[in-house]
Amino acid sequence: MSTSSDQLSTLTGPTAAELPAAADLATRFPLTANAAPAGEDAYSAVMDNLSFGVSFTDHMARATWTPREGWHGHRVEAFGPLTLSPAAAVLHYGQEIFEGLKAYRHADGSVWTFRPGFNAARFNASARRLAMPELPEEDFVASLAALVAADARWVPSVPGSSLYLRPFAIATEPFLGVRSAHQVEYLLIASPVGPYFAHGFEPVAIWVAEDYHRVGPGGMGAAKTGGNYAASLLPQQEAYEKGFEQVCFLDAATGTHLEELGGMNVFAVGADGTVRTPSLTGTILEGGTRGSILQLLRESGRKVSEETINLAELLEQIRSGEVSEMFACGTAAVITPIGRLAGSGFDVTVADGRPGAVTSGLYAELTDIQYGVRPDTHDWMYRLA
Repeated sequence: MSTSSDQLSTLTGPTAAELPAAADLATRFPLTANAAPAGEDAYSAVMDNLSFGVSFTDHMARATWTPREGWHGHRVEAFGPLTLSPAAAVLHYGQEIFEGLKAYRHADGSVWTFRPGFNAARFNASARRLAMPELPEEDFVASLAALVAADARWVPSVPGSSLYLRPFAIATEPFLGVRSAHQVEYLLIASPVGPYFAHGFEPVAIWVAEDYHRVGPGGMGAAKTGGNYAASLLPQQEAYEKGFEQVCFLDAATGTHLEELGGMNVFAVGADGTVRTPSLTGTILEGGTRGSILQLLRESGRKVSEETINLAELLEQIRSGEVSEMFACGTAAVITPIGRLAGSGFDVTVADGRPGAVTSGLYAELTDIQYGVRPDTHDWMYRLA
């Protein structure tokens, strides 16, 4: 039987109103302009054919940490290769963390991002788990402001597009002993992108991995770190080969409960309008999109629960019609309807393979807020430029 935890967000960070203006923060990362930015032909080739995460802007932000100096060397400079020692700790022990945000072009030409304070807080939570230094939350947002100011032309304006922002930190100390590194590099790069899924807001088919697990209890499941994603690549590849777009993982302790997709949280919608999502047990990454959806649902008066979702029970509820919709969510795709759920010995269609009303309504509401189409009453949007 599923059990409810009603667990709310564990991460807090500054709201948009609590942050200084972007122009003021951006001065913390002085710009050294790229002497050879992309020419008009190269720029147009990228902006006219937006995909996800394959082309990058002219600049990147960075800073360095050492125990003696703390964080220093804040700057924005030309995007380019990094110089690393072959002994850099990240290459041997995987000590790295990252985040993902988007910058949205509004109709008036201004540029905004969604809940950067949450991402700053989650970045630091990941840093604590990976024994890495925390970056001051305002400095995290300052790097976003400085890079977007330098590369504002790369924020696309076509529907469904955005500038994807990827902050990350890596252990760069050349040292082969097993301990936390004494030198860390923070970087921020950006990529103009179209929709995460090429087919747009259409249901995806999900393969449930029963032989692989993303993380285990006491591991790094609540941290946004590359090792968790590396663990998902083989089952994701096998899912592709079976004709599925994404893979869903079960808990490692029992192998019976839904946890999350390779890079997205998952929700189930009941025919009575109730909405459930797996509770935060320490093995699931807490998503900002997930938390925003829960808030919107609760404010709308829907019954919402964060609970253990048993796979066998869920399959019966889908077959009986008790569960009428499923969707996944995350920064990259925002909200993605799930039209099919399959695994070893089962294959069920959800909502007749079409986006459901709750899923579609949430997608419209959230993206309208992000693109400035409807008012932001939650202080989620922060103006970058």
